[in-house]
Amino acid sequence: MARVNLKQPNELKGEAKKAYEELLAAGKVTNMKLVMLQDYGIYKAFMGWYDAWESLEKTVGLRAATIYAHSVSTTNGCLLCSLFFISDLKELGLNPAEFEVSENEKLLQELGQQIVKDPTKVSDELLDSLRKYYTDEDIIIIVGFGAQMQATNNFNSVLGVDVDKRLLPLKDYFKPATWREGLANESSAAS
Repeated sequence: MARVNLKQPNELKGEAKKAYEELLAAGKVTNMKLVMLQDYGIYKAFMGWYDAWESLEKTVGLRAATIYAHSVSTTNGCLLCSLFFISDLKELGLNPAEFEVSENEKLLQELGQQIVKDPTKVSDELLDSLRKYYTDEDIIIIVGFGAQMQATNNFNSVLGVDVDKRLLPLKDYFKPATWREGLANESSAAS
C-alpha cells in the first residue's frame, strides 16, 4: 500500500487533471502515474522516462533495452518496475527466471548492476567492452536511461507505490535483490 495519501482523480486540478484525462483516454493510467500526478511538475519530470526509453530502444533494440531496464530495476530491488519488465520479457517470449543473453546484452546487464551498486566504480574495462557495440553517443543514451530508470525505481520504492493489478500474477517471478545484505554485514563488521 502506498505510503502517501493520494487525491482521487476527480480531485486533480489544472494540468494534472488534463494529463489524467489523456492517460485515461489512452488506457495508460498506472498507479505510479496516479502518484506522480499529485504534482504536475514531478509528473512531467518523470514522464521524460518515455523519451529516454525511446532513445534507448532505437540505440540497442527492444530486447536489449528490456534486459537492461530489468537489470537496473531488479538490482535496485524495485518491485513495481521489476514486475513491469518481467511482463515485457514474457511478451518477448523470454522466461524471466532464466534466459540466454548475447555478449552485448550481458554487458548491458553488468552495467545496469554496476550503476545501481556503485556508479563511481563502473570500470573502464566495462566501458571499453561496450564500445565494441556502441559509440560514445550511444553510451551516453544507455547511461542516461539507466540513471532515469534508477530514479523511477527509487520513487516507487520509497513511496511504496502499489503494484498494478495486471502485474500481480507475476509476483512470484520477482526475486528481491540480496547484494545489499552483504553491505550491511560489512558495515556491522567495520563498527
